[in-house]
Amino acid sequence: MNTSSELIEVSERRSAHNYHPLPVVIRSAEGAWVTDVEGRRYLDCLAGYSSLNFGHGNPRIIAAAREQLDRLTLTSRAFFHDQFAAFCSGLGDLTGKDMILPMNTGAEAVETAIKVARKWGYEVKGVPEGQATIIVAEGNFHGRTTTIVSFSTDPDARGGFGPYTPGFRVVKYGSADAIREAIDETTVAVLIEPIQGEAGVLVPPDGYLREVREICTERRVLFVADEIQSGLGRTGRTFACDHEGVVPDMYVMGKALGGGVVPVSAVAADEDVLGVIKPGQHGSTFGGNPLACAVGIAVLDLLSTGEYQARAARLGKLLHDRLRGLVGEGVVEVRGRGLWAGIDIDPALGTGRAFCEALLRRGVLAKDTHGSTVRLAPPIVVSEDDLMWGLDRFTETLRELRG
Repeated sequence: MNTSSELIEVSERRSAHNYHPLPVVIRSAEGAWVTDVEGRRYLDCLAGYSSLNFGHGNPRIIAAAREQLDRLTLTSRAFFHDQFAAFCSGLGDLTGKDMILPMNTGAEAVETAIKVARKWGYEVKGVPEGQATIIVAEGNFHGRTTTIVSFSTDPDARGGFGPYTPGFRVVKYGSADAIREAIDETTVAVLIEPIQGEAGVLVPPDGYLREVREICTERRVLFVADEIQSGLGRTGRTFACDHEGVVPDMYVMGKALGGGVVPVSAVAADEDVLGVIKPGQHGSTFGGNPLACAVGIAVLDLLSTGEYQARAARLGKLLHDRLRGLVGEGVVEVRGRGLWAGIDIDPALGTGRAFCEALLRRGVLAKDTHGSTVRLAPPIVVSEDDLMWGLDRFTETLRELRG
């Protein structure tokens, strides 16, 4: 069982089909490149849905993980450990927030934010018990737990998993007026992605985030920003909210926070919000474990200089300039910010899946979503030459499919 085809066959037969992977079996990786079991190399333009912002096997992150592996990996939150204070302090400084609540996966962090917002609504705002509502946006993707899919508008994510959790109001993404109209005395939070990744890298209209911030402040509602994919350097700023100078009441973070090594997520907020959580009311055995914190500290160190944010902005401009030049040449529309792009391929050329399979044959890994949309999000460490090489392959694929 050594070849790709053999490994794929066994994987498909023995695992649940909750994913539909491209037909490649990766054995090793470094930086922006991966190598399959036959020794073929591919430019990774997905980066683990932004989990690998700093590349595969980033030396500083791996060194921190190895050092911690030899010392201590888990205590549970029943005790303190020597990495916890530095992680919480560092992440608090990065976000400008008083408190951090660490978890593991992005979905856990979103669930945490929902629980915190509801409890804040009951204990601080005075919403009657059991009546708290949260406003969310159409096209959202915040995870796949039963509560989160309850307010999804994606039939694949939601269908067949009811009964659904009540307490959510879905409004049009990008419309501040829709949020304003949906708020009433039961509303405790507005939960949105500053850029919707799974929906196709949808960037809201200029000023939208500022209006959401103003509405939430005016109506005494928490603004919760899901920066799990958009945060930590991906868009050319530390957070996507930074592009409009907006600070939410709660940041929800994950993916890149674990450096592609371990799952690390967190919610950051001030004490008047996160302080509503008391011992025994929320937690996770692995949340904030020593290994996760050591890796998280290394990630925070990488972000502290602004080097990666600036690099994503510079390379992102090159990425978008090249892609916009393909509009009308098989590309219908290009969206995104920084090193993150959603490209609508002309449906006449085929599905996004077919396009990604054709890219794969040329040595580039990407991911489709929603029909004919292809997402590109290479690691921020990608070199300019490699990025241009990948875009050359993208252009060749368009020409191939156009005939």
